[in-house]
Amino acid sequence: MGPVALTPQMRELFDRALIEGNFAIVATASRLGDPDLAYKGSLVVLDPDHLSFWERAHGQTLANLRENPQVCVLYRNPKERLIWKFFGHAELLPSGGRRMEVLARSPKFEVDRDPERKGIAVLLRVDRVVQLGQVIMQRATMG
Repeated sequence: MGPVALTPQMRELFDRALIEGNFAIVATASRLGDPDLAYKGSLVVLDPDHLSFWERAHGQTLANLRENPQVCVLYRNPKERLIWKFFGHAELLPSGGRRMEVLARSPKFEVDRDPERKGIAVLLRVDRVVQLGQVIMQRATMG
């Protein structure tokens, strides 16, 4: 099995997800393991190693990521008959150049809902991708 290398197909489908109603679900857990699920309309493929989203809600997802960076993203596209699960670690970017890169890649509709740009960029390093119960990509050294 090769390294994690998110594909052009993944990038394209995430780019269309908001328009097509195929919202990704982000699963997080607190330090104590209390789980939470949240739809993220701004989730995109940032580069071959990372997903990202603009966290404007400042709610439970952000609170959990501050305590526990482990994350799982579920993407489902019934028309394409695809379901992917992305496992990895989140990095919170409240400022800086990488934050601006995430902002620029985020869907305009989602960014416009944060006119004062108080959101935090969330960078998700993908360590493993699962499709139909099979690992299709995995980072050689996870952690």
